[in-house]
Amino acid sequence: MSTSSEYATELEIACLTVQRAARVTKSIIAAIEKDDALDKSDNTPVTIADFAAQALIISALHAAFPDDGFIGEETAAVLRQDAQLRDRVWDLVRSAHLDDPDSDSRLAKPDTVEEMLSLIDLGGNGQGGSEGRIWVLDPVDGTSTFMKGQQYVVSLALLENGEQKLGVLGCPNLRLDTPTRGRVRENVVDRDGLGQMIFAVAGQGAYIRPLGPGGLEPASRLPRRDDSELRPSDIRLVDCQASNSTDYEKLSRVAARLGAPWPPVMDIWSSQMRYVALAVDYEVNSQVRIVRRQSHRSSIWDHAGGMLVANEIGCKVTDLHGNAVHCDRGRTLAGSCGIIAAPESVHGDILRVVSEVLAESPSL
Repeated sequence: MSTSSEYATELEIACLTVQRAARVTKSIIAAIEKDDALDKSDNTPVTIADFAAQALIISALHAAFPDDGFIGEETAAVLRQDAQLRDRVWDLVRSAHLDDPDSDSRLAKPDTVEEMLSLIDLGGNGQGGSEGRIWVLDPVDGTSTFMKGQQYVVSLALLENGEQKLGVLGCPNLRLDTPTRGRVRENVVDRDGLGQMIFAVAGQGAYIRPLGPGGLEPASRLPRRDDSELRPSDIRLVDCQASNSTDYEKLSRVAARLGAPWPPVMDIWSSQMRYVALAVDYEVNSQVRIVRRQSHRSSIWDHAGGMLVANEIGCKVTDLHGNAVHCDRGRTLAGSCGIIAAPESVHGDILRVVSEVLAESPSL
């Protein structure tokens, strides 16, 4: 990708800050694996990782782009009430760095505990909207699998007037030393390195690079998927069967009518990692999310950025009714119900069958 292309500065800062945050979160994983390092009886490790990563990401971006807004999953309310937890997060934030001095110098960090808390709240209190530039982040997408040392994502996306412009997905445990099928698995973990980063800029393609300890590693372009000859029976779904918000009875009927395998051939907890799977693992090619409750709307940080990556590798992303997924309605995808992310050649087939199944027991 040319360094003179549109959003080049934003992309470089975004990639560097995700790399720094990913390194911090992976250090927590290493501590979890030491018996006496962290209390594993509650969610303290992932709580610390969430807060530290959000503070670090927003600090770097707010310093570089002071007029931009933020939407993040966390607020600092818990830290303001728990001094011990606050001190542990502050220690982690204060010690965070990249090994390359030039790269590290480009990323601001909070100077005080109060500044750290205020930066966290910039994201946690952010409301989004249809105007201006807004950074959407999930410091640890996949908290349950993070605690198990499995797959998770440090995700970041830039919205401009409600449109996705860039997305960066840091995958600290993603190991890709196998062929192009069956690469993404919860238990296939990069224990020797820092994983992979997948990123995209609207209209400029999707890319992958190794996550490193210092400056950014060289990136290579991910090919657009050549799925023009796919038939409905060739659909291979990635999903999460442990999700309590997905209607698997309806989804199983969709798969049966398409002639696609059931259950889904890949089961991944992290929402953002499912988009990563579409980009790097040719065992799967589609994601369909039919929600149980009509009122359910997904958090924007679970999909922003990942949807852009899917678009840039040749997938069409809509809601269950074939409408564009809106990112301009605040902290959720309020205008959109469910997700269909699939190659253009079969997206229409999936949409047709989903519509039939929903019509038989209308609730959405």
